[in-house]
Amino acid sequence: MSSSISLPLLHDLESSLSWHDVSLPSLLLLLSAAFAIGRWAWRRFAQKKNSPSLPPGPAGLPLVGNLPFLDPELHTYFATLATTYGPVLKLQLGRKLGVVVTSPATAREVLKDNDVTFANRDVPIAGRTAFYGLSDILWSPYGPEWRMLRKVCGLKMLSNHALDSVYELRRREVQKTVGYFWLRAGSPVNVGEQMFLTVLNVITSMLWGGTVRGEDRESLGADFKQAISNLTKLLGKPNISDFYPSLARFDLQGIERQMKGLAKRFDGIFEKMIEQRLKMQRDGGIEESKDFLQFLLEWKDEEDAKTPLTMTGLKGLLMDMLVGGTDSSSNTIEFAMAEIMNKPSVLRKIQQELETVVGKDNVVEESHIPKLPYLQAAMKESLRLHPPVPLLIPHCPSATCTVGGYTVPKGSRVFINVWAIHRDPSIWSDPQEFDPDRFLHGEVGFNGQDFNYLPFGSGRRTCVGILMAERTVLYSLATFLHSFDWKLPEGEKMDLTEQFGIVMKKKKPLMAVPSPRFSDPRLYE
Repeated sequence: MSSSISLPLLHDLESSLSWHDVSLPSLLLLLSAAFAIGRWAWRRFAQKKNSPSLPPGPAGLPLVGNLPFLDPELHTYFATLATTYGPVLKLQLGRKLGVVVTSPATAREVLKDNDVTFANRDVPIAGRTAFYGLSDILWSPYGPEWRMLRKVCGLKMLSNHALDSVYELRRREVQKTVGYFWLRAGSPVNVGEQMFLTVLNVITSMLWGGTVRGEDRESLGADFKQAISNLTKLLGKPNISDFYPSLARFDLQGIERQMKGLAKRFDGIFEKMIEQRLKMQRDGGIEESKDFLQFLLEWKDEEDAKTPLTMTGLKGLLMDMLVGGTDSSSNTIEFAMAEIMNKPSVLRKIQQELETVVGKDNVVEESHIPKLPYLQAAMKESLRLHPPVPLLIPHCPSATCTVGGYTVPKGSRVFINVWAIHRDPSIWSDPQEFDPDRFLHGEVGFNGQDFNYLPFGSGRRTCVGILMAERTVLYSLATFLHSFDWKLPEGEKMDLTEQFGIVMKKKKPLMAVPSPRFSDPRLYE
């Protein structure tokens, strides 16, 4: 019986072996593929096992992460967390991973060592809505189109040569504000509001040649200020739609709806200015000198332009200049005035320097500014304490990389807390103290090369309007401090409290009383 059984088994085995012999090349190919896949999977596992971990951070809740615990004053909240979790920390913001960088060394890794990787923005829905679908410099993705837009703005509007050509325009607007203060000498004036109007007139004149005049100065200026203030507030407000993209269509907080309303207001202004300019072109009323709008319209009509400009892109650039320039510069002047007034010894030093360089009964000219090192130091010190954009505009890595020894995944929202870096006691002595002397010796500038001091950011995405901001702020400060003495209204105390937003504001507007310093009233005309 055993024989009868064994013969079929041997036959089956022989048949099986014959089949395998016939398919041997296929089997070898299959085994090779399986080995390669296994080897790749093992390498991936080993790489993941040995790769840097995510940054530390506070525990969150399921689904929502750390969102319920965010403080409205994000810059101070993030700074407090950094004392516990270190210079690179993570926050789970719904479906989005947030990474906060809070030291010069780690900021350098993001903004210089990995500059290209972090050259994109993490764009909020509010930004996409307000800035014409990313057809601008502020939010558009890094690439050839963005580089061209930045290059054109830098050369045609914001270069030293371009700014020199419109100095008289800046001078005229600053002198108008001097006249406004002189007429109200002895009475409280809203310094921040008047700074906003001054900067607004400077920028709109550069954009399309028109200024806000007469009674319209206050009404239209106040309207613009409110609109821009609301816009920057919405840009800085945490939005559920950004953290849970699947909920974006519901606009649960109404942020997108509100932003669409504001964007429509700005678009109406731009349309009006563009139509007026096109009508002037048709009627042959264009002056030989060009403002920014005229240049943009001519660029748009160039058929052989390497990077053509659309009407949407044109409006996006106008929005960048109007929103990006007015609020940040006017807030910077207001904070600087407040800090200087709060330190009478600093105010006296600045005024003594102005009297020596300018003359007691002479008006300030922009050519005097390079000869005023103490004034420049005071402005730098104010920007240290109150950087215009305290967390910079969030960056978004295009690939997973390492910062501070931790993994920062692709697509994270990365904040650079320059406010905290500027107040770090390991870097700055008495960091909460307003002391211009710390900037009198050394070459710390605004170009982002010193990572202890980044008021305008650094790297490819550094602020394109640094030169314009520097000139506008310094010239305005010098003029107002030379033309007037300043004090608070009777019984008032200086309040330097900040209010967080994508652009930092003074929580309580600076109301101050000007007293003329010139003996010749004609200097106020």
